[in-house]
Amino acid sequence: MSTFAASSMPPAFPERAAWGTASSLRAWQQQALEAYFGPDGTAPGPRDFLTVATPGAGKTTFALRLARELLERRIVSAITIVCPTEHLKRQWAESAARVGIKINPEYQNGDGPVGKDFHGVAVTYATIAARPALHRNRTESRKSLVIFDEVHHAGDGLSWGDAVREAFEPATRRLGLSGTPFRTDINPIPFVQYDEGPDGVRRSRADYTYGYGPALADGVVRPVIFLAYAGEMRWRTRAGDEITATLGEPLTQDQTAQAWRAALDPKGDWIRQVLAAADRRLTELRRAIPDAGGLVIATDHETARAYAGMLRAVTGQGATVVLSDDPSASKKIKRFTESEDRWMVAVRMVSEGVDIPRLCVGVYATSTSTPLFFAQAIGRFVRARRRGETASVFLPSVPTLMGHAAEMETERDHVLDRPVREDGLDDDLLAEANRQKDTPDAVGEELPFETVEASATFDRVLYDGGEFGMHAEPGSAEEEEYLGIPGLLEPEQVSALLRKRQADQLATERKRKTGDPRADRTAAEDLASLRRELNGLVGAWNHRTGQPHGVIHTELRRSCGGPPIAQASADDIRKRIAKIRDWAAKRRH
Repeated sequence: MSTFAASSMPPAFPERAAWGTASSLRAWQQQALEAYFGPDGTAPGPRDFLTVATPGAGKTTFALRLARELLERRIVSAITIVCPTEHLKRQWAESAARVGIKINPEYQNGDGPVGKDFHGVAVTYATIAARPALHRNRTESRKSLVIFDEVHHAGDGLSWGDAVREAFEPATRRLGLSGTPFRTDINPIPFVQYDEGPDGVRRSRADYTYGYGPALADGVVRPVIFLAYAGEMRWRTRAGDEITATLGEPLTQDQTAQAWRAALDPKGDWIRQVLAAADRRLTELRRAIPDAGGLVIATDHETARAYAGMLRAVTGQGATVVLSDDPSASKKIKRFTESEDRWMVAVRMVSEGVDIPRLCVGVYATSTSTPLFFAQAIGRFVRARRRGETASVFLPSVPTLMGHAAEMETERDHVLDRPVREDGLDDDLLAEANRQKDTPDAVGEELPFETVEASATFDRVLYDGGEFGMHAEPGSAEEEEYLGIPGLLEPEQVSALLRKRQADQLATERKRKTGDPRADRTAAEDLASLRRELNGLVGAWNHRTGQPHGVIHTELRRSCGGPPIAQASADDIRKRIAKIRDWAAKRRH
């Protein structure tokens, strides 16, 4: 059941249900509780329940409210929370303590029975996989609720899925939570229901869904402005040949990969210029959000330390560096969360579940491109504390990432019964993306080139399915127009301001030219113009139908063929323009 909470009630509504504490819940959380216990709150609830809610929406609050109800009704007497990481165990325990539920986050397989002072434990999926029989015995000994945080991890390979199934098959209640697109392999996730469609394909079925689009409309999450940077890259191959390519222009897959690596290489200027731009954006946001912080997501330990050094040179302040093998990582994250420091640099481990609400600016400085990882990374920036806050994420102008950014609103279910790589979404999978990294990623086993030169150019802004802006040099007035967008704006105001900035930029460009305004148009400018035209039509269709931009783009792709808009050719885009105009004409008659 996909539910848009704002369609029937405001984000917060006191005294809606006498049996609960509705005044402390968001609309979607209350609706999810009603889906579980029934409208009057008297139903015992199902044994298995899957909730899919966008990062930042408040899944933890919903899960703990449900746990509290089940404990008070004596439906369960013990709780097990299963998490992807050690840090998240402690985060869950702290949140549970605030609602009177005592969870032991330090429990290990060799500890024996859980102490009477605790309602239950928080453990990792890896801990369960190591000794599933132990956890089955715990589950059988007391009426247990099991909460699976980011339940797709239960499908990380057949052995993990088998272990989770063995350990928690006897549970009285099981609650699955997911905040990102499900994995795209064909291993069924334990305790997730699959329905067969008319095409004979089985797809996961959520009991309650709350997507990014509805959450944005409800003011539950922040709007995300993506600032894409292109640039000239030059590198030397093993054979000694020097190759030059422009990131952001059509390239082969290998050229894109190598130009992307060159951009992220601390030896070049691209990452230095992007970090400087991101810090200027952070300064602007801190005018309205004084404690706003920034996060750089790095690929490996060496580059993370190098990026921290660059940030010190830019800001005059040190950055918190969080590495995957650092035993003090959780403490560092907690200190940064409670401080007003400007920047944190992390190697992947904060891409999922870690809650730092003051993060407002991100730099996607990793070569990992899976939809799972991208969605989880962006999820670190969307949690809203008050209406009007915006988030800004800087990323390389790479077609894969542009496609992910343009399709943020698209919801994906876990699909079985199909070839694993049918839609290209499982290029590395999450387990690979989040593994410990001590050396750089590369095409093949090691970096096949040496970066000679890398410089950045502001490319464009992606927001709400639309694209805005044209190429501009770092430090130029055109770039500053976008970096200086105020930090407190409603989503509609962001769209209006971006359109105005783009119109101003185009007007300035026309003044610089003489004669035929199309005489010196490049192919890239023509493509950008077509993209803007399509995105304008998609925006108009959104206003007429209420469909999210990402859903409209997906339907156009399904009807016309071709790749996502960021990778589409001029002919692909023209076909989609013709198709959406055809829709509009048919709707008028």
